[in-house]
Parts: sequence; structure tokens; C-alpha cells
Amino acid sequence: MRDQTEKRAMPAILCLTDACDRPESELFIGLKSAGFDVDVMCNPKGRNYQRLVDEGLVAQPMALENRFDKEGTSAIRAQLKSKNYDVIHAYNPRALACALRASKGTDIKIVAYRGIIGNVSFLNPESWITFLHPRVSKIVCVADAIKEYLANLSLLWMHIPDEKLTRIYKGHDLAWYQAEPADLGQFGVPEGAFVVCSTGRNNPRKGYDVLIDAMGRLPDDVNAHLVLVGDAIDNQELKAQVEQSPHPKRIHFTGYRSDAPAIAAASDVFVLPSTEREGLPRAVIEAMAYGVAPIVTDVGGMPELVEDGVSGLVVPPKNAAALSLTIEQLYRDRELLEKLGLAARERITNDFHTSQTVRETGDLYKTLTSRN
Repeated sequence: MRDQTEKRAMPAILCLTDACDRPESELFIGLKSAGFDVDVMCNPKGRNYQRLVDEGLVAQPMALENRFDKEGTSAIRAQLKSKNYDVIHAYNPRALACALRASKGTDIKIVAYRGIIGNVSFLNPESWITFLHPRVSKIVCVADAIKEYLANLSLLWMHIPDEKLTRIYKGHDLAWYQAEPADLGQFGVPEGAFVVCSTGRNNPRKGYDVLIDAMGRLPDDVNAHLVLVGDAIDNQELKAQVEQSPHPKRIHFTGYRSDAPAIAAASDVFVLPSTEREGLPRAVIEAMAYGVAPIVTDVGGMPELVEDGVSGLVVPPKNAAALSLTIEQLYRDRELLEKLGLAARERITNDFHTSQTVRETGDLYKTLTSRN
């Protein structure tokens, strides 16, 4: 039973996550360094799990199968009984649903994380056991576009109150991106070629068909090669499209690569041609951190990340002609290319640093628990 009269100098936080990606892991470590009592329950197969263990942050391993995971819910409930937590911060819908059930009957504040646009609706029962649950105190959106999307949801008189929504960018650090640029020759890219890189999952909304179309529209004297990183290599329709393009040997599939940021670092331009629902894509941030000029579509949070004409270029979605002209522009104007790349790197340093995320997240916890 929680002691209602107990007050600590800093709130105790239980973070529930899965992937243990670098920004999340460094956020937890930063919060601990700032004096917060932070425990993490996360997937032992996560990328940075061992680092969290070494930092003394992992309360216990947890791998949730779905939003109704009984074993996971019981594990969370047991952890809550072991300490008087003030806040649960759930970093995915599975963790959020299980946390809400495990904390039933307590006054623990529930914070949800939302990194994409879409899949929340007042007509969707699963939304009511996650983001629309009345016990959710705050939804942290990684982009203003996501916050705006949630604020505009409504059904009859129902809506998400503005005070439940906040925007905190997911922070990075240039020190994380010091790998040597990859050798693109291993993928068949000739030495000295102008390289366009794109990284992401094999999903129609990523717009790879538009990008391949755009590459095919380039004039013959624009000797540009496209490197597609990720499981798009398994998409037979995309491969057929490449074979029918004017220069199929200029388009290279790498498959999944753990060194995707190093491949981006070896490129001249990074393109993410998404057609919908993007939040604050990590692949773009990684490329910008390496000083690679980005071209993104005017979708979701990407125009917040890339300032058009300043730290990159923004084009309309689903517009191969516009994308092709923009790639050609950077091919022909190397001074602009270099300028945008330098500004992109500064953008991450100045506006998307992990220290800012730690500070804003800590302030949120203190506000929720009246410790300002």
C-alpha cells in the first residue's frame, strides 16, 4: 500500500519499454544522474539492455507479448508493490495497457509516449485501454504534429483535453555518431558517385516507390546512385519497378544493416519520402547528425525537424517530379549541399539534444507530482 503522506525530494519513476533504443536509454541514465529515482522494466533482447543493467537501472526484465499479457501485468504489479512509485512512464501501447491494469486502485500518475500519427480513435476499443483511458495523466508526443493529431480527435462531446498533451522531442547526441562512413563499394556503388540514401522498413507509407520513380526521372547526365537500406530488399514489386527504371544498376538494396547510420554517413543526401504518419524519424536524425543534407516530405513531424531551405529541403508527399528536381538541385549545387549538411548537424546539436529531453521530462515528472 502506498503511503499517501510520504514525500521524497524527487519523484520515483518506473519506466516500461521494449526496444531500449539509445535515446530512451540515455534519457533514463540522464534522469538518474539528475537525481530522479528511476527503475526500468524492459526487454532483455533490447539493443541497450546491458548498458541499463550496468547503470543499475533495470528493476527486472520484461518482454510483453501483447496488451493483455498476464505475466507482464503481474510483473509490473509486483514491482509496484516493492516501492512507492509516483509515476509510471510507458513507452509503447503494450506497456501502457498492462501498466493501467497493474496500477488499478493506486494514485500513481500514468505517462504515455506517442511517436507516430494515427491508430488512435474514440471508436477503437483498444484506444480506450491505452491512450484514451481516463487514468492517463499525460501523453508525451515526440512532435507537435502528433500532439495536434491527438488534440483534433473527437466524437460527439468527447476529446482529449489539451492539458493531457505535451511535446518533448526525443534527444540525441553527436557523440553517439562517430562511426567511420561505410564502404559503399560493397553494394556495387562506384567510387566517387553521388549517393542518395534512404533507410526504413518495408512499408507502403515509406514511399520508396515514389523515390525510385524520382530517381528514374533524373536527367541522364545526373549520375546519382540510390542506396535503399532495410528490408525493402524483400519487396518484389519495388524490385520489379527498379528493373523497369532507366538506370536499374544505379539502385542498390542492402537489406537490414546494423550499420545503417554509417551507410547514411557515406552518402551525399538522405531522403525519407514518407507519404503519411511520420513522427520524428530516427533515421533522418542520424543522417543529420553526420552532416548529411536531408530531403523529407511534408508529412507529420518531419517539417519540424528539417527547416526547409535551412537544415534541409522539404517536398510534397507522393510527388516524384518534385522529389526528382530537388535531388537534381543538390547534385548540381554542391555549395548548397554542404551548407545544408552543416546546418543539419547544428540543428541536432542545438535543438534535439538529449540534455534537453532529460530536462523537459524531469520537469514534467515534478509538475505531475507537485515537486516544482
